[in-house]
Amino acid sequence: MRAYVRINSVILLDRLSKSYGPSTALARVNLHIHPKEFVTVVGHSGAGKSTLIRLMIREEEPTSGKIIIGGIDYDNLKKRDVPQLRRKIGVVFQDFKLLPNRNIYENVAFALEITGTRPSVIQHTVPKVLQLVGLAGKEKNFPQELSGGERQRVAIARAVVRQPKILIADEPTGNLDPKHSWDIIELLLKINRYGTTVILTTHNRDIVNALQRRVVTLRNGRVVKDEERGSYDV
Repeated sequence: MRAYVRINSVILLDRLSKSYGPSTALARVNLHIHPKEFVTVVGHSGAGKSTLIRLMIREEEPTSGKIIIGGIDYDNLKKRDVPQLRRKIGVVFQDFKLLPNRNIYENVAFALEITGTRPSVIQHTVPKVLQLVGLAGKEKNFPQELSGGERQRVAIARAVVRQPKILIADEPTGNLDPKHSWDIIELLLKINRYGTTVILTTHNRDIVNALQRRVVTLRNGRVVKDEERGSYDV
């Protein structure tokens, strides 16, 4: 491997494999993602997208291969260091994962509270992030009072409030109608323009083809296509 690849890549996956008993979920995946890129990962169910994300956020460990994200070599990563790693990576899921007994402000603030952020910093930061995602004025609403698109915006606000260098959006439009889906994609593009590296997984062919961004296609646990301005043709 050439040394400059490590220097220029915010995400480096080298010959990454993951097996569950006799079943292979990922097979020698090589992927280099540069700072500030917007990359879409596509593939049918079972192609390996979810496994890839779990490995990147250290929910699981690979069977073999190397992961370096944000300068952190996972080979040297101790269990106690995983929380620090996850501060570098924001994650948004299809099912929002909001706390139902906390209002919108409290949901977003919670991501800072658990890292020991000072209350004064939280009070300064959270309103700015809610403004960014278009939810200013809804701080006191609870998740059940919001539309699906608004709840996903809260989830994105919570993911970016710690200013991560990387945002992983795993099927963020899967539960949304077309209009709200595009609203979320526009928000992800906006966050990307601010300098955050974005990795999006989606089954939405229209979104992928309209984005005209880099597309990585997985099939049977392997990268079968990696195009700078790709399309969804699996």
